[in-house]
Amino acid sequence: MRNNHRPSATKRQFRPGAAGLNSRISSSPRPEPKGFQGMKQSYERYLALARSEAQNGNTIAAENYYQHAEHYFRSMFLRSNES
Repeated sequence: MRNNHRPSATKRQFRPGAAGLNSRISSSPRPEPKGFQGMKQSYERYLALARSEAQNGNTIAAENYYQHAEHYFRSMFLRSNES
């Protein structure tokens, strides 16, 4: 007599590559970047988040948001100078 016992979900071993990166890659095209307006909105959003965190006394989170805002600010500057 054969034992057709399957391991339960809690006993399964993790196998790298079983689900792998290939299962996450989609063949659909990536969305196009929204351009200058999208960068401006992101800049304003991160700047507002940074100011809010600074008012709440969370300087670490505020600095993080300021760095994100700076990234979008520089991106806007570079895009405006491409012409």
